[in-house]
Amino acid sequence: MLPIQQCAALGDETRATIISLLAERPRPVHEIASTFPISRPAISRHLRLLKEAGLVAEEKQGRENVYTLRRRELRALGVWLEQFWSLKLDRLRQAAEAAANLDQLEMEL
Repeated sequence: MLPIQQCAALGDETRATIISLLAERPRPVHEIASTFPISRPAISRHLRLLKEAGLVAEEKQGRENVYTLRRRELRALGVWLEQFWSLKLDRLRQAAEAAANLDQLEMEL
């Protein structure tokens, strides 16, 4: 799954909260739905989007659909995002070193 699709799925407050709930443990749909003031069909649509983004898995257990967080996919998204943070930190470090070198030169003059 593309990171942009995963970010789009997580960009909704309800879906982000669902991810937080599933981070604790797998949950059936009715339990997830009871957490929100919206209809169960609306929760099902949110879960479908998270599933399409590869962030959750659905398993039929008897009459229940139980959802599980796909931690590996979430970690992969984190790694993808980390590259941008690392790049920014490298740039900040370089700027700080350049500024320190400039200060050193001024003190020597």
